[in-house]
Amino acid sequence: MQNKILSVKDLNVKFNLRGRTLHAIRNLSVDVYRGETLAIVGESGSGKTVLNKNFIGLLDPNGFIDGGEILYYGNGDPVDLAKYKGEKDWLGFRGNEISMILQDPMTSLNPLKSIGAQIGESVRIHQNLSGEKLKQAVYDLLEEVGIEEPERRARQYPHEFSGGMRQRVVIAIAIACRPKILICDEPTTALDVTIQAQILNLLKDLKVKFNLTVIFITHDLGVVANVADRVAVMYAGDIVEIGTAEEVFYDPRHPYTWALLGSLPQLGIKGESLYAIKGTPPNLFMPVVGDAFAPRNPRALKIDFMEEPPYFEISPTHKAKSWLLDPRAPKVEPPEYIKNIRKVGGEVDGR
Repeated sequence: MQNKILSVKDLNVKFNLRGRTLHAIRNLSVDVYRGETLAIVGESGSGKTVLNKNFIGLLDPNGFIDGGEILYYGNGDPVDLAKYKGEKDWLGFRGNEISMILQDPMTSLNPLKSIGAQIGESVRIHQNLSGEKLKQAVYDLLEEVGIEEPERRARQYPHEFSGGMRQRVVIAIAIACRPKILICDEPTTALDVTIQAQILNLLKDLKVKFNLTVIFITHDLGVVANVADRVAVMYAGDIVEIGTAEEVFYDPRHPYTWALLGSLPQLGIKGESLYAIKGTPPNLFMPVVGDAFAPRNPRALKIDFMEEPPYFEISPTHKAKSWLLDPRAPKVEPPEYIKNIRKVGGEVDGR
């Protein structure tokens, strides 16, 4: 493994909601390595975006860190981002070190400002340019993200751009900061398949050109297969399985990962209903007892309802939180569709 650039240790994040406390991130630990693309996958509400908002100080006002560390190694000595409290702490960090592409470009862009003005603001603040140099930097960035006629386009407004072009503008604003880590929060969700592929290829190219470390948040495992070096599967505020993309796709070990893979349309059988995960995620206003996925897991053991599993190591790069991996557990075979994934692998990951 390469050197760590970000290390999260036993992180707990909570929200105060109408006099109650929601435990959104539960004792989560994960490392991010320089130059990799780490995909974080899971159902909506699993905590993917909440986790990453802590890395750039964008947690909602009613949210707070209730223990743990977020160690950032971008400039050598580690800095604990969990100790940053206000905007003054984040001003010199956000954008310069870690930048984020949000899910909906229309709500990320100001409809009253031209595209050039919005990209230029990022260039002026983070690259300290002005005048003609600033203008040229804006044009260069538009070309970097694949927008032709940059001089004309820079004078236009967000409503004059298509969804895919707006997303390219948001990407230009993010890379204008020259960050070391780029967080992509479901950047292709609102786009059609053709444009989605173009944006993914653009992000791959920019990662290489600007030597970026990428954290890619998504619920689409088909997208993950095309972009990720490693995959972290998140459920109920914790990472239940993590490994290389090949390990998680072709040798998944956690029942939740099995369920996510089973929900892929590519794995469906003609004439039969698509697989769906039964039940609902746990209520995080209440303490979670045992394995959070146990009530939805048809293969759950008795201990799953009593005690939270630790991580079990499958390989030096692959581990999962499941009592099924305990040497004392009865042997439970994965569902048939998991065994057949290699047969349809070409449809899933383009091989």
